[in-house]
Amino acid sequence: MLLPTQPAAWQGKENRQSAPPERQDSFRTSNDRATLSDIATLAGLSTSTVSRVVNGSRCTSPTARARVQQAVAELGYMPNVLARQLRSSRTKTLALVLIDIANPFFTGIARGVEDAARAQGYTVMFCNTDESVDEEMGYLRGLIQRRVDGVLLVPAVNSRGSLELLQQHGVPVVVLDRRLGSGQVDQVRADSEGGAYLAVRHLIELGHRRIAILAGPESLSTSVDRVDGYKRALAEASIGARSQQILFGEYTEGSGYEMTSRILAAPSRPTAIFAGNNSIALGALQALRDSGIHYADDMSIVVFDDLPQGGSLPFLTAVSQPAYEIGKLAAYMLIERLATEEPLEPRVIVLPSSLIVRRSSAPPRLTSSAGPRSAKAIAGPARTHRDPNGLHPSPGLLANLRPCPTGSTLTKASPVAGTGSLKLP
Repeated sequence: MLLPTQPAAWQGKENRQSAPPERQDSFRTSNDRATLSDIATLAGLSTSTVSRVVNGSRCTSPTARARVQQAVAELGYMPNVLARQLRSSRTKTLALVLIDIANPFFTGIARGVEDAARAQGYTVMFCNTDESVDEEMGYLRGLIQRRVDGVLLVPAVNSRGSLELLQQHGVPVVVLDRRLGSGQVDQVRADSEGGAYLAVRHLIELGHRRIAILAGPESLSTSVDRVDGYKRALAEASIGARSQQILFGEYTEGSGYEMTSRILAAPSRPTAIFAGNNSIALGALQALRDSGIHYADDMSIVVFDDLPQGGSLPFLTAVSQPAYEIGKLAAYMLIERLATEEPLEPRVIVLPSSLIVRRSSAPPRLTSSAGPRSAKAIAGPARTHRDPNGLHPSPGLLANLRPCPTGSTLTKASPVAGTGSLKLP
């Protein structure tokens, strides 16, 4: 039935062309690019009627829509999405710029972004900068030229130039996994300071007093925040600054190996290591193995960033970040900003981290007879639980430590701090 608002001329045109003509050999095959005129000829309708059907207008009869849909299927017609985008000034494309797509944490973020974007009809372009500012700026310039609707950015180091470039061209941006000055842009991250505090507090509860932290670059907010959490835990336990062992390096396996080798050669060797991320932990474990030192028995090790379902390191006590949730929330924040005509105040969402206690953390040798104290006694903004499936690694596993392929699971977490509001579908 036609809508009352449909012009009578349309009705007459469709009624006069009630039966499609016989198919001729001159029609395009599905291997060619079919046009609206091809569909109109095959369906026996006007090009304007076909256009209304293809573009979703309801000002057409059910019969006409059925004939157009049949012709579309026969010809293998695909609409020119680029032309539509140029007319609407929107490309329905987002870009996710990461520093290391191979890192399981960022893989989890990417999955969250992609799932949220796809649910809202957006596609996502992925860019990997390898922690290079030059690569990052090059990608952003290219994305601006390709008219992406918005950017989700994990800055390599200094984000000022990147943010200024995007803002100069009016491209909305959400920053992930970095702490910026309030009032700049939308941000989503996990609580690095709180998670580090909980990890070091756990080691202190076990009886450790000489704890080394192997951090990432001192120029990154995640490294600074994790060192701050480390210092807070030591200060609350009345462990003086002289006992602190803080090493800044890179978030890489090689840097983890080098920093661990340095602390093992120090006169006052620590009894526990807190690794700033899983790549550093891989290098640290290899250095311990090369030195004949057994984890837990000789040296406890805790890592910030868990691998999915334990990954290739199912025995490591780890601070787990809700990577999937970070990506999902960031994508929704960006899409909401794109859909809102009125300006929104910058919003900051900080999600809690959680500590998963496994086999790599134990009391130091001198106090092992006292046994570990319960992890339930640990206080802090993050959560702690023990993993009964934490296993000791085999010699073969330790000899071939590499990050494993990842999947992602949704972490049910609520913001522990934030400004502004966010409406989710």
